[in-house]
Amino acid sequence: MPDIVRLRPGTTVAGTVRKAVIFDLDGVVVDSFAVMREAFAIAYAEVVGEGPAPFNEYEKHLGRYFPDIMRIMGLPMAMEAPFVRESYRLAPQVRVFDGVRELLTDLRERGYRLAVATGKSGPRARSLLDELGLLDRFDHVIGSDEVSRPKPAPDIMLRALQLMGVQPEEALVIGDAVSDIRSARAAGVPAVGATWADIDEAVLRAARPDLLLRHPDELLPHCPPVPAG
Repeated sequence: MPDIVRLRPGTTVAGTVRKAVIFDLDGVVVDSFAVMREAFAIAYAEVVGEGPAPFNEYEKHLGRYFPDIMRIMGLPMAMEAPFVRESYRLAPQVRVFDGVRELLTDLRERGYRLAVATGKSGPRARSLLDELGLLDRFDHVIGSDEVSRPKPAPDIMLRALQLMGVQPEEALVIGDAVSDIRSARAAGVPAVGATWADIDEAVLRAARPDLLLRHPDELLPHCPPVPAG
């Protein structure tokens, strides 16, 4: 069963009708953790050298832009190029989470505008979604390189709202990382925590999302059809 913290089904504050959903990409739409781990290990070996790549530490910062994570971890920025190269090479191994295709179809049929706001660069995110046959499900796909400040700043969420022409209270953000929740909250958008990936649920819960879900279809009761007109 979904773990509801504050969000009520159907409407947002003051009865405003929801019209849009903003998705994080990795850990919400796609399961890319194995690819990330391998790409990170290769990049670390190329740039830093021998020894275990600190992927467990890297995972704590997922949702952020890769250069930001390198700064936080004190790792060379030169790791970005091989990491991106390997991510493209390994992209065919990325899979869509069970239930996500159906969720996107249902939301579209209910009249929702959909966007992706991701820690990836925009070109890489759009390339991956295109390869998976999902790019046309979204009205907009925004990468962290396409805003002034990436998550947890609100910029990427505000840009998605602007592009879709909706107010913060008319949307939901769904993410699997603390940075997603903080970014949504800073933008004034209700935040949904997704826990169907292999994540530390307690960490996400501590960020106080408005709703915590364990399967994609649990979002649908909170997204009734958008009224015509």
